[in-house]
Amino acid sequence: MLTFVDLQDIIVQEFKEGWSGKLRNLMMAGNQLGVLNALDVAKTQWYHFTAIIIAGMGFFTDAYDLFSISLVTKLLGRIYYHVDGAEKPGNLPPNVAAAVNGVAFCGTLAGQLFFGWLGDKLGRKHVYGMTLMLMVICSIASGLSFGHSAKGVIATLCFFRFWLGFGIGGDYPLSATIMSEYANKKTRGAFIAAVFAMQGFGILTGGIVALIVSAAFDHAYHAPSYELNPVASTVPEADYVWRIILMFGSVPAAMTYYWRMKMPETARYTALIAKNAKQAASDMSKVLQVDVLAEESRVEHESSNSFGLFTKKFVRRHGLHLLGTSVCWFLLDIGYYSSNLFQKDIFSSIGWIPPAKTMNAIHEVYLVARAQTLIALCGTVPGYWFTVALIDYIGRFAIQLMGFFFMTVFMFALAIPYHHWTKRSNRIGFLVMYSLTFFFANFGPNATTFVVPAEIFPARLRSTCHGISAAAGKAGAIVGAFGFLYAAQSTDPSQTDAGYPPGIGVKKSLIVLGVVNFFGILFTLLVPEAKGKSLEEISGENEDEDVVHDQQQASSVRTLPL
Repeated sequence: MLTFVDLQDIIVQEFKEGWSGKLRNLMMAGNQLGVLNALDVAKTQWYHFTAIIIAGMGFFTDAYDLFSISLVTKLLGRIYYHVDGAEKPGNLPPNVAAAVNGVAFCGTLAGQLFFGWLGDKLGRKHVYGMTLMLMVICSIASGLSFGHSAKGVIATLCFFRFWLGFGIGGDYPLSATIMSEYANKKTRGAFIAAVFAMQGFGILTGGIVALIVSAAFDHAYHAPSYELNPVASTVPEADYVWRIILMFGSVPAAMTYYWRMKMPETARYTALIAKNAKQAASDMSKVLQVDVLAEESRVEHESSNSFGLFTKKFVRRHGLHLLGTSVCWFLLDIGYYSSNLFQKDIFSSIGWIPPAKTMNAIHEVYLVARAQTLIALCGTVPGYWFTVALIDYIGRFAIQLMGFFFMTVFMFALAIPYHHWTKRSNRIGFLVMYSLTFFFANFGPNATTFVVPAEIFPARLRSTCHGISAAAGKAGAIVGAFGFLYAAQSTDPSQTDAGYPPGIGVKKSLIVLGVVNFFGILFTLLVPEAKGKSLEEISGENEDEDVVHDQQQASSVRTLPL
């Protein structure tokens, strides 16, 4: 029980800590290079929005390319794996489906590690154009996949989608790092989250493009359902549908290539890593449209407190932070990507999409795209922008914790009474609940796991550590993409897709995802809060080692209400 004396001691202690924090902030501003302080206190200007659009269009393309494949996998099965006399339409064999869905993630994981490291070695700007051009070329090449047989076409598609993923992977650490280093400390979270929020528009646009293309082809080439005429249900022109949908991803990326090349290198890279204060001041004077003093004599001091990734000092300062950001992203992406990629299977299992044999091939693409577009419109896109609006008010930690909590709740709410949701009268309720899981993923850890690694690590390791965290996430996406493909199959062998062994069913798969989200809550406790702090302050980049260690120990203690 608290006594009056205890309460008085607590108030005095809080008062002291509050003032010491303010004094520390003032000292940090005084010790900081002028060009970096100018960026931290700059008012929101047009260049901020320009940077969001330039970086965000890369993420628009990333999401479009990664998720559009789920719109056309059923069509690929009908075109290339049709079996004469089969009761059901052709379906991608398990190993082929796993490759088509997962190969881009493998490329993305490799790209995140490689380009994340390269961004710290060569500079953010120098690497930024490479990733975008790779995405443009491979998006087009994916749609031009060729071969004399089904295996040839799928092998070519997988080859180009791996390198597409490699380019997409580089966009993660570079876009996040560039935006964090351009932003002011007051609205930095919102700016980084806004770049990531373009992913929602990419997913939505993928669905809309698929709707338009499939509707146009379905209207132009009338075809009977599979059960009426299996061969005629897939018209030869259907082969153009999936190619057009995949190739469209190159358009927004190509449109922003010129502007990416015009962006100056970030001041933090130029000053703290390249140690060229004069160039940093010159670049930011043009961007901020104010005179910034070049403090060349202080650059050596600012960069003197250096240590590598594989050192005891890094482990002591940032080891738990990197573990927290990596594991949280890994756990999130297991559920997020498996749910996104296999929405079509979930919708089919609850009867929201009719049995495949009752439709022709192109109309099935239309119905799958319509379902995914509604989910994106109702849950995915709004969740991203709630994060943008509130992240600098309630903080990264609170949003991530809340997101994982509600994702856990809604996954269990879908899974435990699963039979209830499969009834025709309850399908709208299922759709609402399912949309809410996506809403709280995006107004939650899907955004914050992208934002936080771009803020809490030193400039010379920022891109590398973000790449490691993001690669852990893609490892989770691979687990989700490959694992859920098999796990979600019915326990009844007669109800499984062609070529698949019985799985644990959708109900148990959703329970597993709920447990995964619960562990996300626990590992969030390792992630520090970066709200309202400069990048140098949160990373402890220019402070004495002992002071930093004490501050990080203090910040790692989460206090709960008495």
